[in-house]
Parts: sequence; C-alpha cells; structure tokens
Amino acid sequence: METRSQWGTRAGFIMAAVGSAIGLGNIWRFPTVAYENGGGAFFIPYLFALLTAGIPILIMEFTMGHKYKGSAPLTYKKINKKAEWVGWWAVIVAFVISTYYSVIIAWAISYSVFSFNLSWGDDTGTFLFEEYLHLAAPGQIGGFVPGVLIPLIIVWIVVLGILFKGVKKGIEVANRIFIPALVIIFIIICIRAVTLPGALTGLEAFFEPNFDKILDPGVWVAAYGQIFFSMSIAFAIMITYSSYLPKKSDITNNAFITGFGNSSFELLCGIGVFSVLGFMAAQQGVAVDEVVTGGVGLAFVVFPEIINQFPAFNALFGFLFFASLVLAGLTSLMSITETYVAGLVDKFKISRNKAVLFGGGFAALISLLFATQGGLNFLDVADYFINQFGVAFLGLVEVVLMAWVFRKLNEFKSHANEISDIQLGAWWTVSLSVITPIVLGYQMFGLFKQNLLKEFDTETGTGNYGGYTDSFIFFGGWAVAITAIVVGILLSFSKWRTKNTVDKGGQ
Repeated sequence: METRSQWGTRAGFIMAAVGSAIGLGNIWRFPTVAYENGGGAFFIPYLFALLTAGIPILIMEFTMGHKYKGSAPLTYKKINKKAEWVGWWAVIVAFVISTYYSVIIAWAISYSVFSFNLSWGDDTGTFLFEEYLHLAAPGQIGGFVPGVLIPLIIVWIVVLGILFKGVKKGIEVANRIFIPALVIIFIIICIRAVTLPGALTGLEAFFEPNFDKILDPGVWVAAYGQIFFSMSIAFAIMITYSSYLPKKSDITNNAFITGFGNSSFELLCGIGVFSVLGFMAAQQGVAVDEVVTGGVGLAFVVFPEIINQFPAFNALFGFLFFASLVLAGLTSLMSITETYVAGLVDKFKISRNKAVLFGGGFAALISLLFATQGGLNFLDVADYFINQFGVAFLGLVEVVLMAWVFRKLNEFKSHANEISDIQLGAWWTVSLSVITPIVLGYQMFGLFKQNLLKEFDTETGTGNYGGYTDSFIFFGGWAVAITAIVVGILLSFSKWRTKNTVDKGGQ
C-alpha cells in the first residue's frame, strides 16, 4: 500500500510554508513597491489585499492539498479530470522559475565571498555586469562564467541533497535551521542599519503616508500583485506542501500564521533596506528618492556601494546581507523544486529519489544557460514573462475554476471548518468568488494591453519590456510562458501509472 510523506510537526510545516513564501522578492521588491505606492499609506491596500486574496487563496490551496492528498496535478485531477492540465501548468511554471532562481542564489553566494575584502570595488555596477557576469549582448549566449557556474553547482547539490532526504528529514529539518538563522541575521542587519547616520531620513521616506496615492486604482493592483508574488500561491507549492499534512491539521490557523509571518518579514525588510538607503542618501548629500531602486540593481549594485561607505564592519555587514539572500533563496528553491518532484512521483509512480534525480537534475542542467555570459538577459526576460503571464494568469484561472466553474468553495469551506479553530464565512467566499477575480482580471487585462499589443506595433518600433528586440522577447519571453501551458496540457494526456510504491525517502 502506498504511503505518503508527512510533516513531523505542525511547526515544521509552518516553517516550511513561511520559508517558501519568504524569498528574494521580500528583500528587494517589497520595500520599493511600498515606497512608490504611497509609503505608509500603502499598508492599507496591502493589508486589504492580504485579507481578501493572500490568506483566502492560501486557505483554499491548503485545503485542496490536505483534502485530496496529492501534488498539484493529482489534486486537480481528483477535483475534475479535465482540470489536470492546470496542475501540470503550475508545476511547469515552478520548474521554469527554479532554473533561473537558483542562479540568483549563486550570485548571492559569490557576493558573500566578495564581501570579505569588498572585491566589487568602487564602481559596483561595472563590477557586476562586466567583471563578474561578463554580460553579453541580448540573444548571445557566450561561454560559462566560472564565478556563477561553481556556486550554481553548490546550490543544486545542497537543494537536491535536502530533497533526497525527504519531507520530514530533509525539507523540515532544513527549514528549522534556515528560517531562524535568516530571521536572526536580518534582525542584526536592521539593528545595525537603524543606527547609521541618515537612517531616520530613510525610514521617514518609507513610512510617511501619501494618502492621495491610495485613491489610485494602480496602487491597489500593486498591493495585490505584491501579496500574490510574495506568498508562493497559485503555482503548485502550497498545494504540494499541504498534501503532507496529517489528517487533523488546523488549515485556517496555519494559513493566517503563514500569511502574517511573510508580511512581518517584508516589513522588517523595508525597515532594513530604507535605513541603509537613508544612510546612502546622507553620504551623497541627495534626497532618498534619488537612491531608491529595486530588484537585482538594489541587491548587487546599490547595496555593495552602501557597504563600501559603512563607517565600520563593512565586511561583516556585507556577508550577513548576502547570506540572508542565500538562506531566503534556498528555502524558496526547495519548495519550488518539490512541486515537480511530487508531480513525477504521483503521476509515474517512480521513487522519490528518481524523481529528485530526473526532475531536479533536468532543472539544474537547464539552469546552466543562465550561468553563461548572456545569462542575465535570458533570466530577466524569462522571469518577467513567467511571473506576469504564468503565475498571475494561473491565479486567475485557479480562482475562477474553483469558485465559478467547479463551484468547490462551499465544499472546501466545510472541510476547513471541520478541522480549524477559525471558522470561514462569507468573507472567504466573497473574497475568492468576487474580489480576487475582479482584481486579477483587471491586472491581466492591463498586462496584456501593455505588452502583447506592443509586439505588433510596427510604427513605433520596439516597445518591449526592457527595450529588447522583438525576436528576443518572443523566444526568451512569450515562448517560455506559452510553452509552460502547452507542456502542461501534453503531460495531462499521458496515462497515470497505477503501480503502488512506498516513498521511503519521505520519512
């Protein structure tokens, strides 16, 4: 008889779920999004989005995984045979993300080492793009970059080694170490940051509310977008993790703890990031808004520049910051990879070790593309399109299917209420059936209008994301997003194997 892996403790599951939600985006995306969308006032739409989309979807996905005890493809198949392809679509999206997410962790490992003697020098931008990445022109692959390739191999050895150990002895144990370490490190970073000259100016810029902004619909869309992309919802992760929960598990309570745990860490990141940005502004004698940036530029260009200007303990602060990126990245990459490992085990009834070897090994092989001189360009485009037209679109499809097509919300609500202290009511149903579909629909319409139509605008030339050429955008972006759907559909046509196997790696 087949046995399914289980978490050893409730705390182990929560740490794993929080670890999945807490990723690189918390550190380098949230502070900038909040600042640009009203500062302190942004927390109003942000909290509203958390309570009407983030936690409700999290509860729904926890319930789906717990009720049907399967990976995303198996869960969707049990809900309706015609919906299996959605589960595979989510798994393929996760697969694509894992191939380039691992490379960013590799950069952070390199920069942790660079921190010891501030190897990036004074011109941190030139160092990143020319001396470290040896960046080639868009569309060119070039040779491997040893400084990326070697730590990338280390990343995959660590992640796949943890996954080989299984759910309880691998993922749970790793998160019990990584998450406390991450929180402690970032608290140390924040304590040091808020004591820097100019830190108060940075915090004032971050928290000062601009209430005029919250009347802008775009700010509310940004709040939902931040919640959506920072909580690991809608691309198979939380369904997979919750499928390992014991029969008696408090679904709703776990979701609230996970949601607020993720948001608390985002707030901590905002405090740390804007404290050091305030310090940088003070050192340069400029306003805070002149030094604010996000994404890769914030982490690998601006922060090294700030670390250079620290009055003391430059190397230590630099190491701690990049170590926090490594830990946040690893906990997320483990969860992303687990989605397709679980999918392969359920669909083809192979052992967990084979699924880790084949699935994780294939992802590691593809990730080598992003360790080349042209890797950053491929990463930039793939990340933009798979997130915007993969994760966001998936979320819309998932919510519409469960709320309106299969009408499963009442069934899910009953299941969650039977085993949870916090009882779900009209708030949860209205959020998933009305509010979230409207917001995500509006967001997707805006994204398609902004990006798809520009592809065919021959009069104004390229209006593409990042100014890339049409061909590079098509093959590096649109093709990746479309292929995820096509491969998901094709996998749903393959037959399910019925031979039972014992998952010895799960314990």
